[in-house]
Amino acid sequence: MNAYDIPQRPADVWLPIDPAEIDDLPDAAEHGLVYRVWDGEEEFPGDPADCEFYVVPYMKGADVALRPVPEMTSLRVVQTLTAGVDDVRDAVPHGVRLCNARGVHEASTAELALTLVLASLRGIPGFVDGQRQEEWRSGFYPALADRSVLIVGYGSIGAAIEDRLTPFECARVARVARSARTTERGDVHAFTELPRLLTEADVVILSMPLTDDTAGMVDSAFLGRMKDGALLVNVARGPVVDTKALLAEVGSGRLRAALDVTDPEPLPAGHPLWHAPNTLITPHVGGSSSAFLPRAKRLIARQVSRFAAGEALDNVVAGPR
Repeated sequence: MNAYDIPQRPADVWLPIDPAEIDDLPDAAEHGLVYRVWDGEEEFPGDPADCEFYVVPYMKGADVALRPVPEMTSLRVVQTLTAGVDDVRDAVPHGVRLCNARGVHEASTAELALTLVLASLRGIPGFVDGQRQEEWRSGFYPALADRSVLIVGYGSIGAAIEDRLTPFECARVARVARSARTTERGDVHAFTELPRLLTEADVVILSMPLTDDTAGMVDSAFLGRMKDGALLVNVARGPVVDTKALLAEVGSGRLRAALDVTDPEPLPAGHPLWHAPNTLITPHVGGSSSAFLPRAKRLIARQVSRFAAGEALDNVVAGPR
């Protein structure tokens, strides 16, 4: 990345967190910054036209996050606190750096992915229901040990998921990403190899970003190639899965699913996914754990420090490098 000029006039930095709560932020007076706190409230903390560095409020929805952007005529950086940027990418003006939150969500999302796998395989939802019904539902249940796992989307979150699978004695962990490469753990296969790899996997974990290429990728053909009894886990984005096709597969009993994200989302009352057999649903909580805030604060401090010093930013996914 190329460095860019240090701001010559006070630069407004909009943060969703009180700067007093963020260690290692640059001193505002020393670096010509003005910190303004905005976490999606109706009233803006200042004139959006003066904002040069905008940290998007977390989990407030795209409508809230994007509301001030059209008025941010001095905008130079948009920093999300999400791993995916699909909700905001198209609204960020040309020439503005868009940075994601790589490094913030890996631990938490990987934890939930493993939780969903283990809970689904070991029948935890059934045990919870049995406890409510005062029923002792003993028996044999599938284990993760000796299973073949396929991770679809092998970025930083996919790698973190594999880190947590390692102690569980899986028979095999296969990795798929947009393009093939080699890692310390082994080969990462290209998406073009999915038809073959899907037939070999007992557990398929989705952790890819939502893009034009991945939207609807998990369709009837994708699901149809999965083994009978296989488990689909989605900690990516809801629209990567064709909900109608998934309902057909779990409804027939051929596949199982564990979903932290859905399409539509939030899942409305009365939607058939709520009561689909063999399906475990969590309400998009992969990243929203106690691990989030400390990592988000460190990311903000680092990025604002780089901005104030005229240094290249981390995690740039769109705009000038």
